[in-house]
Amino acid sequence: MTRGREAEAGTALAVSTHGLVHIYRTGSRDVAALSGVGLTIRPGEMVGLLGPSGSGKSTLLALCGGLLEPSAGRLMIGSHDIGRMSGRELDRMRVGGAGGVGIVVQGAARNLIPHLTVEKNVRYAQAAARTRGDDLPEPSEVLDLVGLSGLAQTHLRRLTPGQVQLLAVATGIATLPGLLLADEPTSQLGRRDRDAVIEAIANINRSVGMTVLLITHDPQVAAALPRTITIRDGRIAGEGRSGEEFSVVAPDSSLPLPPHLAELLPPGTLVRVSQSDGRIWLGPADAEQLEDS
Repeated sequence: MTRGREAEAGTALAVSTHGLVHIYRTGSRDVAALSGVGLTIRPGEMVGLLGPSGSGKSTLLALCGGLLEPSAGRLMIGSHDIGRMSGRELDRMRVGGAGGVGIVVQGAARNLIPHLTVEKNVRYAQAAARTRGDDLPEPSEVLDLVGLSGLAQTHLRRLTPGQVQLLAVATGIATLPGLLLADEPTSQLGRRDRDAVIEAIANINRSVGMTVLLITHDPQVAAALPRTITIRDGRIAGEGRSGEEFSVVAPDSSLPLPPHLAELLPPGTLVRVSQSDGRIWLGPADAEQLEDS
């Protein structure tokens, strides 16, 4: 990719949420998939979303892509206020480009047209943006970013699973969007293919400056990411930086505990919090002291 194209593509988008809530209805009851999520992702960051199934990760990713509407709170993608946008405006945002969003859904084949070659899949992903008149990279430039430059005329049936996933990523970045959203881009891949996909996404993040937000359940992938956000029960429960995990104080001053500590301090436990030598200490209250008081 040329240096001029790099500069043009460097319009990375920030992600910011405040009190973000999403409620969906199942049967006769309402379920809160997200409950007051507040986070900030700076332009150009590469961030992983972690957490158990049903925790709200995919809901958050879908909201960022304008595929769902927030029930309450605010969600900003760059200058886009997702909760205030019309359906047509959301469609335009998902077309991509410097001010738009690229999406890679879970299951590589769901992002692709099976009867088209590698190059034509990229061109197809660019079609709406070309109609809009956007200045787009050549498919060869996009394929070079993900390491598929020698396979442009290859049909999907001749690709390995890892190459199919790399092509799915290529279609997600085909318009050089300001934000790439990827749902489990390494699921069901062997170690070598998994590492190749993550390295390709990291290369995109480094060379183009694109903001990346991806979901993963793989601890090896999480360890390779500079920043991770753990979601549990619809709330942010922790944050990782370069492999080290931290708890995050919520807006209401509550402090979620990591799972291994939550087992030691079950709900209802009286916890003593104290400060000494510039540090904060917490632990279960002494039962005998409580009885004497």
